[in-house]
Amino acid sequence: MNTVVTALPYFQEQAERVASAINAEFIPYHSGLFSELYRTTQRIVAIMAIGIVIRNIAPLIHDKWTDPAVVVISPDMQYAIPVLGGHHGANDLVYLLQERCGLTPVITTATEATGREAVEVLANREHLRIVNTRSTRQANASVLTGNAKVYRVPGPGMVIAGSGVSFLVAEGPYSVGIGCRLGTSADEIVHAIHSACETAGISQEDIAIYATGSIKSHETGLLDAVRTLGRNIIFLNHSDLNEESPPSQSAASRFGLPGVAEPAALAVSVHHHLILEKQIYGNVTIA
Repeated sequence: MNTVVTALPYFQEQAERVASAINAEFIPYHSGLFSELYRTTQRIVAIMAIGIVIRNIAPLIHDKWTDPAVVVISPDMQYAIPVLGGHHGANDLVYLLQERCGLTPVITTATEATGREAVEVLANREHLRIVNTRSTRQANASVLTGNAKVYRVPGPGMVIAGSGVSFLVAEGPYSVGIGCRLGTSADEIVHAIHSACETAGISQEDIAIYATGSIKSHETGLLDAVRTLGRNIIFLNHSDLNEESPPSQSAASRFGLPGVAEPAALAVSVHHHLILEKQIYGNVTIA
């Protein structure tokens, strides 16, 4: 994980010591540095007033799944403060600064501050991927109240759950949305998925999760296809599908939905970006 330490000229000596302690690169602060680092660096440590950092990063912030972790060290070298991405590396970094440099962590993420484990922390600890990242706000709120439970479901299998349930998987980086007509056979669905993977240029082993609408939860062919493929499938409520804005028109609009394959793939994806828009294979649609 690449880390950069930066500081105003007055604190260069301290910054170089910090960089050495945490195996990071030191780059002296200059105008435009945060813009240069923001998309190429995973963790940024700044020794300067927190206001300088906030003014620099504010126009750059996109979302917590792609933004770097940003930590500010107070100029008196007393405190390490996660400013951005607490659950995405910043909290871990301040604990490392505590261990290596004797700094005091200032943790403000609610779950850690109350001694509970956030969804992102669990995923990182067990080397899992959160496939429906939009769920974490509700899930972490439930963690705070003590109502969240962790269910371990050995695959292959099917899960039907609401929007506040986070799905953590150990498999590859891609999600696949599936739509099919009533009564479509498992063989036709499996063949469609194979064809879509070839078109997208990915291996079927790279697929972490399949998803479709809850209306398809009783489709025998779909259930058998997923069992054959040895993966899990998520059945999404209409409200989850309606949160997405897929690029393609769909016959599902007559059911009040923006589609099935594309919105399902987007809803359980990390980056909310389609590498393959909806493809039609006979009675099956894949995205």
